[in-house]
Parts: sequence; C-alpha cells; structure tokens
Amino acid sequence: MFEHSVYINRRNKLREQLDSGIVLVLGNVDASMNYPSNGYHFRQDSNFLYFFGLDIQGFAGVLDIDNNKDIIFGDDVTMDDIIWMGDQPTVKELSEQVGVVSSAPYKDLAGFLKQAKSKGRKIHIYPTYRGEHDLELSKLLDVPCSQVKGFVSEPLIKATVELRSVKEEGEIQEIEKAVDIACEMHTTAMKMAKPGVIEREIAGTIEGISLAKGGPVSFPIILTINGQILHNHYHGNMLSEGRMMVTDAGAEVPTHYASDITRTVPVGGKFNQRQKDIYELVLSANMKAIEHTKPGITNKELHLMAVKTIATGLKDLGIMKGDIEEAVSQGAHAMFMPHGLGHMMGLDVHDMEGLGENYVGYGDEMKRSTQFGLSGLRLGRTLREGFVFTIEPGCYFIPKLIDRWKADGKFKDFLNYDKLEQYKDFGGIRIEDDVLVTADGYRVLGKPIPKTVEEVEQTMAQG
Repeated sequence: MFEHSVYINRRNKLREQLDSGIVLVLGNVDASMNYPSNGYHFRQDSNFLYFFGLDIQGFAGVLDIDNNKDIIFGDDVTMDDIIWMGDQPTVKELSEQVGVVSSAPYKDLAGFLKQAKSKGRKIHIYPTYRGEHDLELSKLLDVPCSQVKGFVSEPLIKATVELRSVKEEGEIQEIEKAVDIACEMHTTAMKMAKPGVIEREIAGTIEGISLAKGGPVSFPIILTINGQILHNHYHGNMLSEGRMMVTDAGAEVPTHYASDITRTVPVGGKFNQRQKDIYELVLSANMKAIEHTKPGITNKELHLMAVKTIATGLKDLGIMKGDIEEAVSQGAHAMFMPHGLGHMMGLDVHDMEGLGENYVGYGDEMKRSTQFGLSGLRLGRTLREGFVFTIEPGCYFIPKLIDRWKADGKFKDFLNYDKLEQYKDFGGIRIEDDVLVTADGYRVLGKPIPKTVEEVEQTMAQG
C-alpha cells in the first residue's frame, strides 16, 4: 500500500475527468476451490487496488462525483473471524489509511445506490470479468443480470486508462522489484535446463522463488520445449539435447505490481548453429525495438520494425524470399510471429485488459488491424513518458500452420516451403523485456537478465 495521499490524488484525478454521477468500484471476494472454506488465492480487483488500495475481500468503493465524497462499504470482522484470523482493523481505520473519511456497512450499499437511481443519477461501473460480479451487481442495482452491462461506463473506462497508463514513480519501483524477482527465476531456470530434467521440476522451482520473495507468479508459468505453442502451460516433457526451452514467467510483489519476462535457452547450455541463427535474429528484433523506444513513436511502428528485422534474417537463411517490405505488408511474416510485439504492464500483467484491449492499446488515435498477426498487437498507440510495456518478439515454426498455408498455396512468393520442412521440429524462440518510456527514450527495468548468446551460455554453465 502507498501513502494515503497517492490514493486521494488518484481519485481526485478520476473525479476531474467525469462530469457527474457515482463511480462504483466493486472489490473481489473469496472464491472456493473445491469446498466452501478451501479457497483459491485471493486476488483483489486491480481498479479497486488503484483507487482504494485495500487488499481485503468483500469491500466496495464509491466516488460520489457530484458531492465530492468517497465512501468505502465493508463489514468489520466478527469474533469468529478474529478467532481464525487474529484481530483486524475496523473498516473506518482501514478507510482512513487510504484517505477515505466516510465508511459504512456493506449492507448499506444497495440502499445508497437505490436512492441515487431514484434521483436519476448516473452510476458508472467497470466491465465485469467474474460471474459473482454480475450476480452482485444485479442485486445492488436491482436489475436482471442481463441489464448489468448497461451500467458499464465508457467515460469511466477511458478516464481510468488515461490515469493508469502513466506510471507514478512508486509504481515503477514496484514493477522493478517484480522484475528483479523474475531475474532470479529465469537465471535459475537456465541453470536447471539440462537433458533428462522434467519441465515441471523447473517450473515448480521458479514459482517457489516468486512465492518466497513475497508474492505469487503474475500469470501461470509457460515453460516448455514446445515453444511453438505460444501459451503452453503443460510441464510434462523431458528436456533433451537439441531442443530450445522457452520460459515466459513473471512475479507479483505484495502491492500486486507485475513483471513479465521471457528467455529461450538451448537445453544443455550450448547453442547449435541452427539455434543460434534463429535466436540472434529474434534478439536483434528485441534490441532494435528497445533502442527505438521513445515518446511519440507508436508501438505499431516498433512492431513493424521488429517483424521486418525477423523477416530479413529469415530471408538471409533462405526461409523467406522476395521483397521483405511487401511480404510484411501482406502479412507473410506472421507465419513466424503471429502475435504482437507487446502489451502494457502494471497492476495487471496485461495491464487493464479487463477494461478492453482496444481502449488500452489503441484508443481514438488508430483502429486495430484485422490482418492475421498484426491483429494480435495488443498495444499499437503512441508511446508516452511513463508507459511501461513489454517488448517480446518471437519466431516460431508451427507445423500445422506450415502445412495449412502450404496446402493453400499462401505467400508462395515469400515463403520457401521446401526449406521450412527442415524447421518443423525446431519449436520456437521468444525474448521479452519490460521497458519504461522515459522523457528522452527508454529504460529496461530491473536487473539485467542474460540474453545474448554468450551471456546465456555463461549462465547455464554455472548450473
């Protein structure tokens, strides 16, 4: 939790961007795993954390725009709670910690909203992402679940994206802490990547590092020798010589700010020539995009720069052919990189994605492409000082995609299908860093994590 002035300032900035009405920010509740008292790890709603800061289940926050007043609705603990949890601060005491002077029992929230509705006041809510949110909002707003979405407020979404996109200094520090944990996770994974090791041994070890350092992983770990499957959460393969291991993993610190780092390494610690050829063209795309990061450039420009770098390298290897500008314009390169260059980072590993990717990554300045590959670019908009985002180019050889496009005769002027047959056993490579846009350029956040061929091999030799 930050100083109470941080939350006061955030709520005041939000209030300035909305004309009138009531903003209802519903916090999360416990979710049962397999019986009522055995719950999943509690994770507070990120918008509630941003504006109200309390990492406690069963709370709701209200910004009364018209009356310049903030209220937290929640219940004090009972004696039964104290027996199991120990003594806890009151709702009033907790509210004061985040600069809110008014609090009330949670049961009063429905009456407060009913009175506001009777006066014709606008109630702003965020899009929902949990079933219990729809049920609770249905009850609180006294409407059927099917009508809850009618209260979702585009002005609230846009105002929140505007505020949360530009990171405060305290937020940047928290993200750097999360990256530093990820550094230990990834260097440990490198040292463990030996033939005969089962993927889950490494995945479990590095998840334990995150937990030991203060928080859970920021998303389920991707750790696989089948890196051509972009979001591969299966960890049952045995590592073997000649394969590459993709590790996409990050940590969440106690304030819930996240990191998201990817490294790809050769099982056994030494790149063979084929691995090195592909790896270095992905690394070149990663570093070129980072080096061109600055306020005023669009991330779509960085994305195109990265994919042209990869496509040019593939042409040098005889895998692609023809005019690279035209190949990228038509989307032939998406055979190898069917995703975008990166996404926003912050309280969510895909920051604010619950508000809608197009609000976060595009806004009013540009429309999202519908072209395969480019449509996967979550963040296309102009970069501003204070943005934190990922730069994560990749190169993948997906056998089913190769077969499908070859059968359809797609992009025969740009793809050498005979050569591609030799790479169907390769897997994939992705290299990802978390980057801050500064006033005059960029800063890669956190401790440097090995990524050149020499650095990776040296680190793996220490295993």
